[in-house]
Amino acid sequence: MAMRIVVALGGNALLKRGEPMTEAMQRLNIGNAAASLARLVEAGHSLVITHGNGPQIGLLALQAEAGPKDGTYPLDILGAETDGMIGYMIEQELRNHLGPGTRLATVLTQIRVDAADPAFDAPTKPIGPGYDEAEASRLKAAHDWRFAPDGKAQRRVVPSPLPVEIIDLSVITLLVDSGVLVICAGGGGIPVVRQEDGRLSGIEAVIDKDRASALLAEKLDADMLMLLTDVDAVYLDFGKPHARAIVRAGADFFEGSGFAAGSMGPKVEAAARFATATGKPAAIGRLDDALAILGGGVGTTIDAGGQAPVFKTA
Repeated sequence: MAMRIVVALGGNALLKRGEPMTEAMQRLNIGNAAASLARLVEAGHSLVITHGNGPQIGLLALQAEAGPKDGTYPLDILGAETDGMIGYMIEQELRNHLGPGTRLATVLTQIRVDAADPAFDAPTKPIGPGYDEAEASRLKAAHDWRFAPDGKAQRRVVPSPLPVEIIDLSVITLLVDSGVLVICAGGGGIPVVRQEDGRLSGIEAVIDKDRASALLAEKLDADMLMLLTDVDAVYLDFGKPHARAIVRAGADFFEGSGFAAGSMGPKVEAAARFATATGKPAAIGRLDDALAILGGGVGTTIDAGGQAPVFKTA
């Protein structure tokens, strides 16, 4: 059965940990991602694609800080720049795989957040490359940036408020209903707030792309939300000798489960939110397994309700 699927590409679709942040490396990774997504389209499914932009927006912020003081740009502008760049590359690679007649469109998507969101007082969203302690301390002193551990490195963290409203939803819906493969809500969308007079303006933040993707999937009446990353499934006690991969579970199982806020936590939360709100499944898994995830038994599928977890057996 053909499905409408909102697919969120993790940062590994563009840049794997430790790889140089070059145009050639990003094209190579996006080409691999496009090959996996093309298999979903060729199987008859309708895709709406979102993507991360953490490394790219962090690099642009560094470049801006290194330039003239009057040449710096806020995070919402930098987010729009990365969305255009990444959307262009995804479009091109997908068209190369699916054929020149494929209808694609990238929509720079404004998403409204609440200016009073407590996330502005507690930054958690990592952006940019990893640094050692000495370099992180230097950048913190120079730019008043905040940092948090990411594995053995330190990464800059910025506010990540919850998405409230997708400003461009009607345009996205029109395109999707017309059979266009849409790339949108890149990097979680461009964060904006509404002023008292009704006008919109950008704000310094980066919205989590998985949370934005869950909201988008709900509003588009998608049949599934698929969050693709570089891990094959959601694990309990990840990284420990007794870690167990979850094949399927109800959304209630993940409440208060303690997954890390900077990695799997937002994915699990977004998947559970979509499943609970719509009664439809969400899935988390590896990018290369996208088509296999639909068949079950690969990745982690999250359903509405309190279904007990099923773990992968050896």
